[in-house]
Amino acid sequence: MPTWVNRFMRHALGLFLCLSLAGCAQMHTEPPPLQGPILDNDTAAIPIGRELDKLSLPPYVIEPPDILLIESVRIVPKSPFRIRPLDALQIIVEGTLPEQPINNIFIVDPGGAVNLGPTYGKVSVGGLPLEEATEAVERYLRRTLREPQVSLTLAEAAGLQPITGQHQIAPDGTVNLGTYGSVPITGLTIPEATKRIEEYLAEYLEQPKVSVDVFAYASKNYYVITSGGGNGDNIQKFPITGNETVLDAITNIQGLSRLSSKNIWIARPAPGVDGCDQVLPVKWDAVVRGAKTATNYQVLPGDRIFIEEDHLVATDSMLDRFINPFERILGFGLLGVNTTQSMQRFPGGFRSR
Repeated sequence: MPTWVNRFMRHALGLFLCLSLAGCAQMHTEPPPLQGPILDNDTAAIPIGRELDKLSLPPYVIEPPDILLIESVRIVPKSPFRIRPLDALQIIVEGTLPEQPINNIFIVDPGGAVNLGPTYGKVSVGGLPLEEATEAVERYLRRTLREPQVSLTLAEAAGLQPITGQHQIAPDGTVNLGTYGSVPITGLTIPEATKRIEEYLAEYLEQPKVSVDVFAYASKNYYVITSGGGNGDNIQKFPITGNETVLDAITNIQGLSRLSSKNIWIARPAPGVDGCDQVLPVKWDAVVRGAKTATNYQVLPGDRIFIEEDHLVATDSMLDRFINPFERILGFGLLGVNTTQSMQRFPGGFRSR
């Protein structure tokens, strides 16, 4: 090997050793120092949930993109209501023929009439208020019956927009109720959202009553961040149910990988403060080997569970990134040297006999 190549390799190796020794101390990172009111002991100024002492989360606040389940309990059109085609009427009549009772739900046909059966025939009620429709049915039945007593109520209005179903909160914080329009409910709890929707529907319906619940909790999440040992970080997002601990979170990512160390902490956002000032170190061996629950903290919305990389793996990755360019340079240099030597040794080229 030529002398200049040996000299270059020695200088490159020396430079590499200097850089690696200078950088090792910087690669080792510890959890950020605790700042603010949360402390890593049993006398925290703010309560911290743990595996055997979990906190009850505050009332759930609706935000995009949560999915709500809304059920209509009482949906009645505002008075004065007039009967329209395809409305469903509950008609009960006393004093009918023994074998021809009238006690059923009847659909108003497109012509505005209800068919009471082959014995009684059809009576027109379209366009009438419920009281006048009751009187019209009673007058009509007096042709066949002696003293009919009629009870007529609205079972279901055909023109009403159905409300029951799953409704996703839009990015603007509203829930779409079809022809009734959109209601802004972001930032409200479930009881507050129920009241807001009922008040909004009261403009179109008579004393509406709805039931609201959360079908999919999509707006409250926590994050598990796994450092990749110099090859980028892997971030996974999971929805909050209010019962997760650090051990549950690590289970969701199938445990620690070969790139990970046991240096784990929770970075918890603090409202009204720039940056992250609540850091909870996790003693991983104590949690998994000793079943100690002191640092198996309850995970709260917005938490970042950070898993630091193994320092040997990180060092190996750094060495690869540093050495690879020199290997390529040396490879090209040696290829050029060998080519030059071959051309000098065989100026006429190789010839086959």
